[in-house]
Amino acid sequence: MAKKTRKKKKNDSALLTESVVNGIQEKKGREIVVLDLRKIENAVSDFFIICEADSTTQVGAIARSVQEIVEKERGEKAWHSEGAQNAQWILIDYVSVVVHVFQKEIRQFYNLESLWADAEIMEVELQY
Repeated sequence: MAKKTRKKKKNDSALLTESVVNGIQEKKGREIVVLDLRKIENAVSDFFIICEADSTTQVGAIARSVQEIVEKERGEKAWHSEGAQNAQWILIDYVSVVVHVFQKEIRQFYNLESLWADAEIMEVELQY
């Protein structure tokens, strides 16, 4: 029975990832990547989703869009969110999926993709 629960969690996190990407694309987030952390021992979540925006206004709009669409499509609310006041980097934590919405220069500075270089990285094509 433990295997079924584990498998369900993976499927749930993959579906949650789709909804997050929909929310990002709704507000024209760019350079979207999904880092699959499931095969990395002691990873903090199943997926990291990273994107960037042109302004603090757009960073905030993307973060709100993600939260609204995830709640609408999956019925889930974020466990934790931070960074909305400065809106240079907003983190939205759904436990199995963690979303990072950056302004471009902040994303380049922290370079999360290189910190998690062992992850499988999937680039998402823009849908607009």
